[in-house]
Amino acid sequence: MRVIKPLALASAALMLLLASNAWTARAAEVEALIKSFKSVGPEGAGNDEATKAWKSLIESGPDALPHLLAAFEGANDLTANWLQTAVDAIAEKEIASGRSLSAEKMEAFVRDTKQPSRGRKAAYDLLVKIDSKAPERLLPGMLDDPGKELRREAVAKALAGVAGLLEKKENEKATEAYRKLLTVVRDEDQIEEIAKQLKKLNVEVDLASQFGFIRDWALAAPFDNAGGVGFKAVYPPEKGVDLTATYTGKKDVKVTWTGHSTKDAHGVVNLNTALGKIKGATAYAFTVVESNDDRPVEVRAGCINALKIYLNGKEIFFRDEYHHGMSVDQHIGKGTLKAGRNEILVKVCQNEQTEQWAQDWQFQVRLCDNLGGAIPIKVEQLKVKPKEKTEEGKVKP
Repeated sequence: MRVIKPLALASAALMLLLASNAWTARAAEVEALIKSFKSVGPEGAGNDEATKAWKSLIESGPDALPHLLAAFEGANDLTANWLQTAVDAIAEKEIASGRSLSAEKMEAFVRDTKQPSRGRKAAYDLLVKIDSKAPERLLPGMLDDPGKELRREAVAKALAGVAGLLEKKENEKATEAYRKLLTVVRDEDQIEEIAKQLKKLNVEVDLASQFGFIRDWALAAPFDNAGGVGFKAVYPPEKGVDLTATYTGKKDVKVTWTGHSTKDAHGVVNLNTALGKIKGATAYAFTVVESNDDRPVEVRAGCINALKIYLNGKEIFFRDEYHHGMSVDQHIGKGTLKAGRNEILVKVCQNEQTEQWAQDWQFQVRLCDNLGGAIPIKVEQLKVKPKEKTEEGKVKP
């Protein structure tokens, strides 16, 4: 029987301690290098320091990966790009050198839902490179993943499976599978694809409800926006909405609240159609929603004009730009719905440009969680009259 001398044990313990201390110091250095990425600003500010840090991190090898992946927490797109390229470069260097990354460590990071979602997705992509069976093992359990990136991967795999059912003419099973996916899917293109396939199976999907778009509004316009004055001006509706009030608007026009409902599947409210085509004008849209409990909410809007959003009297988003395009979830205001009644006020300013491409005056709004899933609310039916129309069917200005 071999006897290990106390001196040998002490030496081994000392070596482990020194190694641990060395890595602790190195880990601190890695964290400091990563901070350089977060200091990069517009027009290349901080790029030189970030480039030096990037090269040093690559030299750190795989031990830097957990730190880089965790650093995705709260990172903006520019910082995330630096992090992603560093992760990819370390992985490529290891693979090119014939060394292998730890699949076990990557999978552990992917499964840890407390880690940042973009970091988990980056870890997942690395894992797939070294373990081709990972998608089969992981994705079926990620349909309700709290990270939108991995949820999307899971839904994409499930959609491929449903396509297989359709090829086999198993339409009932395919229909049921699509219905289940609608409860977890969050991305616009995947929702649209499921709705299209269900329509082929004679099932209609209420897209507006699926997305959480608000279709019923009370509108008040026109207030002045000549020369862009309306965006900063505080007109009466911003001080508190009274649906019975009459206001003095643009060019002393009497303004009252009128009801409007859009049938658009994506909740688009065309103000030219609803109110009449008016240039240099400000319009307000108001609605009330009821929530069963207090809950965080994202008020997501698409708008081609200058926009402000208020939730229960508090401004949660603004953008003073015109005719730069419009898309779903283009703008996001974050707030909290309280249990019971909640007021949403949207301010949409139209400028005076005469070009054909600058004539649109419209917006869309939906309420959802941080992943884009519609939240359970009830839209109150407001007691306002629809806008009067002329004998020709046009909206009275």
